[in-house]
Amino acid sequence: MSKPNILVIQADQLTALCLQAYGTPYALTPHIDRIAERGTTFRNSYCNSPVCGPSRASMMTGRLPSNIGVYDNAGEFLSSEPTYAHYLRMLGYQTSLVGKMHFVGPDQLHGFERRLTTDIYPSDYGWTADWSQYDEEYSPSRMSLHSVVEAGICERSLQIDYDDHVFNMARQELFDIARSADERPFLVHASFTHPHNPFVTTREFWELYDHEAIAMPRVDFIPYEERDPWSQRYFMTIRQDEFNITDDQLRKARHAYFAMTSYFDSLVGGLVETLEKVGQLENTCVFVISDHGDMIGERGMWYKFNPYEGSVRVPMIAMGPDLKQGHCETALTTLVDLLPTFADIANGGSYSDYVAPIDGRSLFDLPAAGGDDDCVFFEYCGEGVHHPALMCRHRNMKYVRCGTDPEMLFDLAADPDEERNLAQEPASADIIRAMRERVANRWDEAALGQRVVASQKTRLFVQEAMKNGEFPSWDYTPPFDASRAYVRGAIDPNTTATKARKRFPFVPTTPPQTPRRPT
Repeated sequence: MSKPNILVIQADQLTALCLQAYGTPYALTPHIDRIAERGTTFRNSYCNSPVCGPSRASMMTGRLPSNIGVYDNAGEFLSSEPTYAHYLRMLGYQTSLVGKMHFVGPDQLHGFERRLTTDIYPSDYGWTADWSQYDEEYSPSRMSLHSVVEAGICERSLQIDYDDHVFNMARQELFDIARSADERPFLVHASFTHPHNPFVTTREFWELYDHEAIAMPRVDFIPYEERDPWSQRYFMTIRQDEFNITDDQLRKARHAYFAMTSYFDSLVGGLVETLEKVGQLENTCVFVISDHGDMIGERGMWYKFNPYEGSVRVPMIAMGPDLKQGHCETALTTLVDLLPTFADIANGGSYSDYVAPIDGRSLFDLPAAGGDDDCVFFEYCGEGVHHPALMCRHRNMKYVRCGTDPEMLFDLAADPDEERNLAQEPASADIIRAMRERVANRWDEAALGQRVVASQKTRLFVQEAMKNGEFPSWDYTPPFDASRAYVRGAIDPNTTATKARKRFPFVPTTPPQTPRRPT
């Protein structure tokens, strides 16, 4: 059998905390559930930054966002950063990207040989955070709660347009690879935009649910005055003061979010079915992941950009060769672990020939759950803060610090909903000291803050300068040569043979018989 293929199926803004595989079956996801039954669920998996661009760049490089200079949703992802697409190409794989990745900058491939769709979000510096704006919290993407108050049923949406297209192109790519003479194993990364807000879905998926039975938040709305400073800033960043969300609006938004998750699940099922049709299911490692989560109304909070579990916990479920069937791995993991994992798969064993430092560790070589090395790091340097927000989870303890904000410490075993901040309690003094030391060993906080501000200043300037005169677009347009598509006389004079080559499975053309002539 050849080296295993790799299929990555990525959601956008899907929290792990609504899935059957994570003990909270709020969303109906039969296809994801079957993958969990056939493979391994990493029960304590985190993004490395609760925002799209930094999370995805970090995931692809196996490095924390601050180590590659991608601080916010307009942070430039440099072409010189090695990604798992680069490593797999060196190890003999063909690599294809279909869908959203939120790459900022002129390089829209980052190691992928082929990219089959455009992105859904900007590739320029327009969404740069600006920490100099203290008087009024600033959201460059103009986020608000309109997505919540307008939640419900639609016939069609921009996101359905996009994800239907991504699915069709990803399925087509799997068929095209199967019909190709290229015998290299493949990495196909199919990245969707569901269930990212706005929270709208079609009746087909809405009606999978009993509206009155929709699970409501475990933690009730926390008034602005009782929130921690980071949550207060975020409250104003998304202009939450403009709306008083009613229970009916809350239920509708959660209903739509779960239904959107079911739509994503249907796409997962379609791609797995395609693998089966092309005979590659048993030799493909399938990874279902998200870039970050969504609070979906917990604590009265929405979307991401904050340190709480709904925002930072992500699904990481995988099946395929060497992945234990029906296994739940409880060691702490993050998205930076994917690069060394993919390298191990492609290498046929432990890979170590990295040309740049990596912060991840292979999912095949995790420390013992609960051991001293059972520790992960994540960060946030976007809008809603004015200093680097640095986070660490060690065993069951989660620590958060952000500038002069009061520190936060939660025992996730005893308090999974993060309702009791232990940071100021005398009994936590030793744990706080240990957590501070881990964070100090991982980041130079002051230097990082200076780099972030300097990066914001230059990007904001360049973006404004580019608006003068003709604006140069970095957005990706997939190549399509109609002269080479389907049947073309100059290059395909034999129509029958051309069509036969596209049949899968291939059936050799039957040679013509000697014609019988009348005697």
